[in-house]
Amino acid sequence: MKYIRYSRYTGTEAEDVDLQELMSRMSDFLLQSGFGSDEYGIYEMDPQRSMDQLRDAILRALEEGGLLPDELTNELLQNPDALKDEKFKQLVDQLVERLSSEGYVNTQPPHVTPPPSQTPGGMIGEGHSEARARFEITDKAIDFLGFRALRDLLGSLGKSNFGRHQTRDLATGVESGGAAKPYEFGDTLNLDISATLFQAVRRAGAHVPLEVDYSDLMVHQAEYQSSCATVVMLDCSHSMILYGEDRFTPAKRVAMALSHLIRTQYPGDSLHVVLFHDSAEEIPVSQLARVQVGPYYTNTCEGLRLAQRILSRERKDMRQIVMITDGKPSALTLEDGRIYKNAFGLDPFVISQTLDEVSKCRRSGVMINTFMLASDYSLIQFVNRVTQMCRGKAYFTTPQTLGQYLLLDYLNKKSSHIH
Repeated sequence: MKYIRYSRYTGTEAEDVDLQELMSRMSDFLLQSGFGSDEYGIYEMDPQRSMDQLRDAILRALEEGGLLPDELTNELLQNPDALKDEKFKQLVDQLVERLSSEGYVNTQPPHVTPPPSQTPGGMIGEGHSEARARFEITDKAIDFLGFRALRDLLGSLGKSNFGRHQTRDLATGVESGGAAKPYEFGDTLNLDISATLFQAVRRAGAHVPLEVDYSDLMVHQAEYQSSCATVVMLDCSHSMILYGEDRFTPAKRVAMALSHLIRTQYPGDSLHVVLFHDSAEEIPVSQLARVQVGPYYTNTCEGLRLAQRILSRERKDMRQIVMITDGKPSALTLEDGRIYKNAFGLDPFVISQTLDEVSKCRRSGVMINTFMLASDYSLIQFVNRVTQMCRGKAYFTTPQTLGQYLLLDYLNKKSSHIH
C-alpha cells in the first residue's frame, strides 16, 4: 500500500527576505541613468541590463544586513566570491525568481546570434555570438520606486499630511479626512446625509418617523484647490553624470516621486516630462525610470519651446515649468532644423534665444522655477535673470537636497491656492 509522509515545511532564506526592502536597496541600480568613463570614476553601464548585474546588485543589498539571519549575513561578508558558492548562488537565483513572479522584473532569455557561416556576408564574428540573459523592470516596480521615493522625501520633510483639513493614503489616494458644518444661508446645499440624520436623532431622539429640522442640516465642508499643469524639464546632457557625481538618477527619482504625489493626491493636476539635450523630447511619465543620459549638449531653448506647446493645450488654473539642470545652455535649434552647438562659455547667441523663450513664457502666464545643481558664478547670474524675467523661483541645490526643495515648493504652491 502506497503512502505519503508529510513533514513540517520550514521555508527557505529566500522566502523570508522582504522583497520591498530589497527593491528599495537596489533602487540606485534599477534607476541608474547612464554611462561614463574611468577618468571620472563612474562605472560604465550595460544599457541592456544583464542578469549578472542584477545578481550582483542583489548580493550587495544582502551584504548590507537586515534581510537575512545574522549568521548567514556574516558568512556572506566573509566570502569574497559568494556567487561562486553554490549555496549563495542558489539563494540569489531564488530571489530573482521571486522578483519575477511578484511582477517586479521581467527576465528575458539570452539572444543567440547565428555563427558567421550562417550570416549573410559573414559579417558577425565569433566574439559577437556570446549570449547574455537580460532583465527589465516592470511598471509595477517603477510605481513602487516612485512611492518609496515620495515616502522617503516626505519623511525628511517631517510632513504627515497634505493640505489643511484632509489627508490621503499614499498608496491608494483615498481621502481619509473631511468635515461637516451646520448649514448657513448662502452655502451650497452639499448635504451630508449621515451628519444631518445624526443631528436630528441627537435633538429629538430615535423614533419613527424621524423629523428633520432646519437646524439639523449639515453640509460637507470642502476646499477648492487650484488645478496645476506642470512640465518637468529634465536636463539629460552628459554633464549630469560627469565630474564624479551622478546627478541624473536623483533627478529621475524626484520626478517619479512628484508623479506619484500628483496621481494619488491631486488627480486634477497634470504632469508632463520633457528631456532636453542636443534637442528636446517629451516622454511618458511611465518611461521615466528607464531613461538614460545623452546626447551631449544642453538645448534649454528647445526644451522651453516644447514645454510651452504642451502647456498651451492645458486648461488649468496654474501652468508652470520645473527646470532641473546643472549646466549652461550650449545648443540651439535653428529655423532650418540644424543644431547650433557651442560648449565654451555662455554663447551670447544661445543665451539671447533662450531668454526670448523665457519672455514668451512670462507673456503667456507660465511660471518657471529653476533647480540648479551647479554653483558656477556665470550660471547663477543666468538663472537669476531667468527668475526675474518670469517671476519664478531659483533654487541652488544638490542631488541630495533637490527632492526636499522641489516637493516643498509644489506643496506650498498647492496650499497657498486654497480658496
